[in-house]
Amino acid sequence: MAKIIGGITTSHVPAIGGAIAKSLQQDPYWKPFFDGFGPVRQWLAETRPDTVVLVYNDHGLNFFLDKMPTFAIGAAAEYRNADEGWGIPQVPPFQGDPAFSWHLMESLVAEEFDPVSCQEMTVDHAFTLPMALLWPDQKWPVKVIPVCINTVQAPLPSAKRCWKLGEAIGRAVASWAGDERVLVLGTGGLSHQLDGERAGHINKPFDLQFMDSLVGAQPDWATKFSTREIVELAGTQGVELLMWLTTRAALGAKVTELHRNYHIPISNTAAGLMLLEPSV
Repeated sequence: MAKIIGGITTSHVPAIGGAIAKSLQQDPYWKPFFDGFGPVRQWLAETRPDTVVLVYNDHGLNFFLDKMPTFAIGAAAEYRNADEGWGIPQVPPFQGDPAFSWHLMESLVAEEFDPVSCQEMTVDHAFTLPMALLWPDQKWPVKVIPVCINTVQAPLPSAKRCWKLGEAIGRAVASWAGDERVLVLGTGGLSHQLDGERAGHINKPFDLQFMDSLVGAQPDWATKFSTREIVELAGTQGVELLMWLTTRAALGAKVTELHRNYHIPISNTAAGLMLLEPSV
């Protein structure tokens, strides 16, 4: 059967793409952020995952306000990105795994989730930039399964619902007949707000407590908060931590933290990074 070998959670702000395009990795502003990925890349080189289940949120490239599914899963043979208006260069296409994707969707439906199935899907910076951070040469050595969660338009799924989604993804991977080594990659956050009177809001104490909780005795700690409470604590866009929760839940009851980085600010965002392995 397939096996989840680890989980990575990371931020995905568009400015990262501009920094990569301009080779600013050693610029003093960016260096603390980019330096955090060295140990993660070393781990990837050693563990060599076959498939990435990528949990992210779309920002209007594939879904817009007129059609915004709560959960959507890609079942395409290939995924491409497009110009989002941020000036981010496009990246090479990603290879999908339709059979594995359909198994994931069928498993989730059997557990009373109702994901939208996407046999064609365009992926945005929340998908492409984390992949480029993990594999800077952009020669993707893995197949991908996009799992898109709505964090844009109310009503949003609750933290509890996303935690249960992650648990169901873990069970779906374990029931797949293949022998793939699966990485779960959750992107977004941490605390940030890009609009309104609280633009620039960052809550470092909350971010650090949240990160600690994922490797502690109560990894579902953040599920006690309502969506409104998460927005109050982490900012309008900080609700993207739902993807981190989903990723953590997929890894099982206990994990080992192999690496962590936290840096403020990157484009008015608290940028976090964690590398976790399921504990036997």
